[in-house]
Amino acid sequence: MATFGRNFGLECYMVGPSEVKKMNPLLDTTQIANALYNPNGGSMEPAGVCEALTRAAVRAGAKVVEDCRVTAISTQETLLGGRRVTEVHTQRGNINTSAVINATGAWANDICGLVGVHVPQQVFKHWYVGTGSMAGLEGVVPVTRNYSASCYYKPQGDSLVIGGFETNPIPIDKPSPDFHFGMYEPDWEHFSGFLEKAAKVVPAIESAGIKSTVHGLESFTPDNKPILGEDANVQGFYHCTGFSSHGMQMSGGCGQQMAHWVVEGRPTIDMFTYDVRRLNPGLTRDQGWVLNRSGDKYSKNYSIAFPHDESLFCRGKRLSPLHQELEAGGCVFQERQGMERPGWFHSHPVPLPLQDSVDTRYEEVLKLDYTFDLPAHFETLRQECLSCRKHAAVFDLTSFGKFLMTGRDAEAAADWLFSADVTAKAPGATVYTCMLNSRAGVEADLTVSVCEAGEGLPNAPQFEGRGFYLTTGGPTAEYCRAHVVCEARRRGWQVHVADLSEELAILSVQGPNSRAILRKLTSDSLDDASFPLYSHRVITVASHRLHAIRLSFVGELGWELHIPRASAVEVYRAVKEAGRDVGLVDAGFRAMESLSCEKGYRHWHADLRLDDTPLEAGLAFTCKLKTDTDFLGRKALEEQKAKGVRRRLVTLTLQDHQHPLWGQEVIKRDGHVVGYVRCAQHAFTLGQVIAYGYVQQPDGGPVTRDFLSTGDWQVEARLKHLPVTLNLTHPFDPQNLRLKGIYSDQATVP
Repeated sequence: MATFGRNFGLECYMVGPSEVKKMNPLLDTTQIANALYNPNGGSMEPAGVCEALTRAAVRAGAKVVEDCRVTAISTQETLLGGRRVTEVHTQRGNINTSAVINATGAWANDICGLVGVHVPQQVFKHWYVGTGSMAGLEGVVPVTRNYSASCYYKPQGDSLVIGGFETNPIPIDKPSPDFHFGMYEPDWEHFSGFLEKAAKVVPAIESAGIKSTVHGLESFTPDNKPILGEDANVQGFYHCTGFSSHGMQMSGGCGQQMAHWVVEGRPTIDMFTYDVRRLNPGLTRDQGWVLNRSGDKYSKNYSIAFPHDESLFCRGKRLSPLHQELEAGGCVFQERQGMERPGWFHSHPVPLPLQDSVDTRYEEVLKLDYTFDLPAHFETLRQECLSCRKHAAVFDLTSFGKFLMTGRDAEAAADWLFSADVTAKAPGATVYTCMLNSRAGVEADLTVSVCEAGEGLPNAPQFEGRGFYLTTGGPTAEYCRAHVVCEARRRGWQVHVADLSEELAILSVQGPNSRAILRKLTSDSLDDASFPLYSHRVITVASHRLHAIRLSFVGELGWELHIPRASAVEVYRAVKEAGRDVGLVDAGFRAMESLSCEKGYRHWHADLRLDDTPLEAGLAFTCKLKTDTDFLGRKALEEQKAKGVRRRLVTLTLQDHQHPLWGQEVIKRDGHVVGYVRCAQHAFTLGQVIAYGYVQQPDGGPVTRDFLSTGDWQVEARLKHLPVTLNLTHPFDPQNLRLKGIYSDQATVP
């Protein structure tokens, strides 16, 4: 936090106990190791802020009507089962409108219910207290956050306001619509333990006593992020809720981006982690999951967010058909949108934590990652990666999103939505492409396989004409589906988007021995002439018909096997047996992300986001700019190309990987801040840390090759300056020989 803040205009310092005591004499500094100090920090008075914003809106022409209950919202049907807002009904009359912003906090689902949608938020009682008078608050005493006790102390005159997040919050099932300014009586039995912890750092609390309480409502979400943006199924219905006790703090930025969303159709900066379309619709209606996960996030609001931490609550909601096989093999699972996917593989079984279980093996293994240094299982992760490079690895990618787009206007939709020239490809081709917004920002990167009517895909509906099979990352699956469907509605296309995500499993077999392994299981030809790179076919593997795609997310010879769910276990067992004598190992997403990063592949929402363009990200090859075909974002892309690209994604390598990088480290050239790291991994084959970030000229001019190839480059990580090499080409297999199955000229893998 100190590194990032100091380099981007936020004055802050690391300070020791003696300095802390001078700033806040009430603190018992014997319990403090270090603190982060921001001398320009402040606080706001919520009612005053709301009043000021309201007055400004009225001056600009807005109308404010208080005590005016909404009773109904009218909608009209659109394509693909969607609807759009037409009218709001209130106690004082109706309003004709095409846009409604639901910013009703704890009552958000009451309004959502008027249009038949739902958001996953849980209302809890939330509180703060005011102490009696205290000596020592004279002068300017900073607001103090005590993360260990999960509380804050805010000076207010000669007393303190104390609030925070207890470990056992009290949920409210459904707040009364008449409780909008209501307060609860304090529950001292519930709060006593929390206040005792707060008083250990500020002992004067005990003698000053508690003189006032504010005990009301606050809504929290399962990932502790607000829910913003246009609903995927109701055009013109915008969510702005679930701020998880950060509403005032985030109101300026989120309010600004909501305005862009309504007026221009999309936000101007990356808002994916807040976008309502990030959420899995089936999971978010599971109120038990929402309650328990939101309560967990409430209690951990001030906890350190370690890079690979996982929740212990409500696991096992969405499982791969291979779950039991992988669990028996030592899989340590990650959860994304409720889906359990393999993270890495331990030497012994590590069962998921189940409700009321006394088995703590998963929790103990998880603690290995509670560090910003090298984890204790670093060598295990290294071996997973190197086994894939040397021999072969099998990855369970069932968590990926899988969609089939067909219908009368499917080709028109493909031309407009996909930046690559997908429709020019013959059936049997697979294409890596982006989907852009009107500003040429990358809304998604994905693979699209061109299909024809006939045998079709296993478990897929029959169709006429050509279809397009989309494969996307699991955490972004609903986001991608919504982007396609919403654009189809806007343009009036007759298309059908079938979600096959739960119907199909995916096994990815990668590495030098992948072809030899699969040849043992199929009579279908896998040679380069019959099954070239970036092609797909329906084949038989271990007596099961499945859809095979020759591509790789790790930069090796390999195939993805898209398998009907009922066949997945038998195919997996056959693959494992066939690979037993040639070094095949199970590998998880931790290894895949490392291998992919080492190869130079993009990771959407890490080094590729909706505020990055293909020209900035080095993905111009995915754009059909040499054709006459129009596509979403083309105009903005051509304008950027003509003006010159003023920020570019660069590849940095750090020789000393005793200094792991995690993202948000500062990039400097000749001592000047030029960007920050978006994502980083250990590149085990290269024996280096590899990092990606966008850089720009200090004067704002175009980023040239000369700018990149000269200068002294460093990253600042945790207040340390580390020398790095900027690579103008990807350092691992830049000629893509391994992808093509050519290993004779490759350097030896360590």
